[in-house]
Amino acid sequence: MKSNADVLAVPVDRTRTTDYVALAKPRLNFLVVISALAGYVMGGGETSQVLRLLATLAGTGLVAGGASALNQIIERQPDSLMRRTRTRPLPDRRLMPREALVFAIVLSALGLAILAAGANVLSAIVAFATLVTYAAVYTPLKRLTSFSTVIGAIPGALPPVIGWAAARDSLSQGAWVLFGIVFLWQLPHFLAIAWMYREDYASAGFPMLPVIEPDGRSTARQAVVYSAALLPMSLAPTLTGMAGPIYFGIALVLTLVFLAVAIRFGMTRDVKDARRLFFASIIYLPLVWIFMIADRI
Repeated sequence: MKSNADVLAVPVDRTRTTDYVALAKPRLNFLVVISALAGYVMGGGETSQVLRLLATLAGTGLVAGGASALNQIIERQPDSLMRRTRTRPLPDRRLMPREALVFAIVLSALGLAILAAGANVLSAIVAFATLVTYAAVYTPLKRLTSFSTVIGAIPGALPPVIGWAAARDSLSQGAWVLFGIVFLWQLPHFLAIAWMYREDYASAGFPMLPVIEPDGRSTARQAVVYSAALLPMSLAPTLTGMAGPIYFGIALVLTLVFLAVAIRFGMTRDVKDARRLFFASIIYLPLVWIFMIADRI
């Protein structure tokens, strides 16, 4: 027969497990893993090499989870000031910073070890560079300058490079084409989020572009400019021989639609249109990867 303590222990354990999972942001990092998969396939990695492929995806996902946890440790105080983040495990004090730090270190170290042993050392080096630039460069800069958005797009664009490195054990032109696609895609994505939550960012002291220039003109203009720059970059896989004409046609249509949504936001600067741009960005990248991979296969 179970005691009251035994009965109560189950939900407590489940809550702590859920909180640790939340630190790793698995839903957000799903796109990271998909991007690594795209880099692996486009780099010529054999999907029949199951262990190498799984090591690439698992290692990338674990490092991304560790980076997310480190980000939340560093930002726990400003997170407590924003409505959309104040219920996270650290600002809500359901987990202590020391617990989160151990979790982040274990997750990151395990991911790097899996990449080095299961794929190659180069992929682990790129993943480590992603971790460092995200946690130690981008995250502190968010409190200092709106340019941090551009800096943050660098580690955010490295997951396909990790996949490419895992497949080829080298970094050639194709890896940087994939990097360019994700880099340019991220900026309208980030700007849409910044506009939607500009009041939250202001209350937490983050000098995001919509905070320092509240009329939204610069935010809207940059969202359109980066979306327009994404058009030729999204077609570069065909122009460089990585993909064929089918991908070219589909990428052209997808990117023109994405650009149209960005232009709509640029014209109205309305929260609803910012939200449409955000959701368009969430749909856009997986579709680009799916059709790029399908065209290559």
